[in-house]
Amino acid sequence: MTTILAIDQGTSGTKAIIVDPADGVLAIAEEPVRPAYLGAGGVEQDPGQLLASVLASGRRAIQAAGRTADVIALANQGETVMAWDPITGTPLSPAIGWQDRRAEKLCAELAGDKQWVAQRTGLVLDPYFSAPKMAWLRRTLTAEGVVTTTDTWLVWHLTGAYVTDASTVSRSLLTGLDTGEWDPELLSLFDLGDERLPAIVASDQIVGTTQEFGRPAPVAGLILDQQAALAAEGCLKAGTAKCTFGTGAFLLANSGRRAARSASGLTTSVAWRARGHTLYCLDGQVYTAASAIRWIQDLGLIGTVADLDRAAAVDGDGTLCVPALAGLAAPWWRSDATASFTGMTLSTRPGHLVLAVLQGIAAQVAELADLVQTDLGAPLTRLRADGGLTQSRTLMQTTADLLQVPVEVYPSPNATALGAAALGRLAVEPALNLPEAILDWTPADSYEPKWSADRAAEHRARWRAAVSATLPGELA
Repeated sequence: MTTILAIDQGTSGTKAIIVDPADGVLAIAEEPVRPAYLGAGGVEQDPGQLLASVLASGRRAIQAAGRTADVIALANQGETVMAWDPITGTPLSPAIGWQDRRAEKLCAELAGDKQWVAQRTGLVLDPYFSAPKMAWLRRTLTAEGVVTTTDTWLVWHLTGAYVTDASTVSRSLLTGLDTGEWDPELLSLFDLGDERLPAIVASDQIVGTTQEFGRPAPVAGLILDQQAALAAEGCLKAGTAKCTFGTGAFLLANSGRRAARSASGLTTSVAWRARGHTLYCLDGQVYTAASAIRWIQDLGLIGTVADLDRAAAVDGDGTLCVPALAGLAAPWWRSDATASFTGMTLSTRPGHLVLAVLQGIAAQVAELADLVQTDLGAPLTRLRADGGLTQSRTLMQTTADLLQVPVEVYPSPNATALGAAALGRLAVEPALNLPEAILDWTPADSYEPKWSADRAAEHRARWRAAVSATLPGELA
């Protein structure tokens, strides 16, 4: 059987797992990484820390498992970009994080092209995506070297290959959604036409070999983190969906082989390219989920995430929260939105505030699920969930109540790494198809809606009104 080292390089940490299809997960190692949250919407990371965390976690996992790896797979955090020297690999800038908003002005300058950009890319003209940050970096920090997403830099250090994968580059605003290739007109729009660009590869493609984790092993299974989780959770057919409750919350729904544009404010991206086919997904984002929980933790409302269920009130007593601590994404796409609590009285207690934050996260996920239903023409019948916040029974039950569909919790905290592992396995076992490469699983928990449809609708209407009151200058 193939032994896979799968590495999930994320925003706040890097996780490495050793997977054997017969024995499951044999070892896990984690290394923290620490984003720096700056003024003016800046979010930066130390590229050296990212690379060190990949190497350290991978080596520790190999040592703990007592095995060598037959293939190395790597999932990446997506739209985080950096400049670097393509000869020496030396970073020439910090890594500009996916949450960074400093390219707002640049996007405003291009506002007249936003409809054309949306049609060409399936995305929204927003600093969340790679190209505005790349252009801002070029204008502001350095014109030297190459500017890429961090996955390209990490893979270069492992193998010497200069590549990115189809799912990651589909989040760049620089590729055509229908072609999956670099688009000269988009590159020109962002003044990136002279850049040296990495080759675009499939997720089941071997891109090189590395000796960084012991004996030489092929590197494959390159994929964006959220798409990797979509695969691991078995969302392989159109209409199946998952939500990852991590730093943010990310709802993705498989939309099949057709690159359909969203008509409701979601984005369309490549889910993965494998076995000669490209699958697409609709996705929406909640910018602050676990980061909102860290915020209330810093305020002293809870001690740790494990305290959420104990601290949350049974009933909100009318208190609502719009946890737009870093703005609002789909369908509002308002970076100027700010967080709010409403409905408070002298009887409001910390537990009401904790519950309101959890309900605010769930309400945003419910809005995204409605948009998926609009775009796919059929309602979701269930939602699969993963990520650290799934340990909160209150949040999961609230999500089921507001969506009015069952929520099934993925039994492992390693969905992203396991999805990358499945795609890495495809690269070295050509007779397999993707369903066969994914580890079987059953839900750790399943939450059925307890609220009536009328109660859910009434709560969501009040919450939408709170959003409208939060948005500066206009109603939602």
